[in-house]
Amino acid sequence: MTTLLFVHDAAAGHDTGPGHPERAARARAVAAALGAPDFAGLERREPPQAGREALERVHAPEYVDLVLANMPERGHVRFDADTVASPGTKEAALRAAGATTAAVDALVGGEADTAFCAMRPPGHHAEPARAMGFCFFNSIAVGAAHARAVHGLGRVAIVDFDVHHGNGTQAVFWDEPDVLFASTHQMPLYPGTGAERECGAHGQVYNTPLPPGAGGKAFRERFEERVLPAVEAFRPELILVSAGFDAHRADPLAQLELDAGDFAWATRRLLAAARRHAGGRLAAVLEGGYDLEALEECVGAHVATLAGA
Repeated sequence: MTTLLFVHDAAAGHDTGPGHPERAARARAVAAALGAPDFAGLERREPPQAGREALERVHAPEYVDLVLANMPERGHVRFDADTVASPGTKEAALRAAGATTAAVDALVGGEADTAFCAMRPPGHHAEPARAMGFCFFNSIAVGAAHARAVHGLGRVAIVDFDVHHGNGTQAVFWDEPDVLFASTHQMPLYPGTGAERECGAHGQVYNTPLPPGAGGKAFRERFEERVLPAVEAFRPELILVSAGFDAHRADPLAQLELDAGDFAWATRRLLAAARRHAGGRLAAVLEGGYDLEALEECVGAHVATLAGA
């Protein structure tokens, strides 16, 4: 199995200011995980900056204008109470979105089976015309839209196991029957969306909320009962994963009790589905994960699974 890593120093150049959980140290923790000897043989590629055409398949043109025009040359700008931009944010956000399109190109082009986009800021809370939850552009949605528009893929599945519901991804594809969105997340928790009754305009959204305190057993059972059957029935030509690791028991922003083994298990199950339906093609995009030791451990377990270690 061939796995690509999309990495760039710009991920650490996005500065959210003192005390912010989505901090540059996250990029260093991910880099430490990927620096393990087991990953020395994996090809690393520099992600491009996403262009307007790719962004506007997901975001309103006036919103793209607003984000780009308000990126600061010095200091910080708040797009909302949680979503902070610095002089390095523009490049980081554009490369985070560009990593997903480059990963899709590589997988569809047969250059690799799997890919991990090790970039920040995260993206799954960004709505078509709204920055929120640390997110500016919805990177995974940009990748899914690129797969359909550029490569003509008919069915793309997005699976999100971040502890927070991917409200932005759900909003982007709510009316799109050929993009499945399946999410496990804690509820109640920010952003307050993701109830099971939210099932998309065509029944292609599968929300699977978990109560505070739920652990690996509950996560695996619900993943088996709801997420995996939805993916199997959909028969995707590509699987994309919003790989947030903040459902780990050590994470400060939530109250689930998962460990690195649970994320590796979910990754293996999704890889098996990708082999059955998508020619093995699966790309993962870093989302949350705010305890640095847990993030490093979980990224290592996730990428080892992607690479077949």
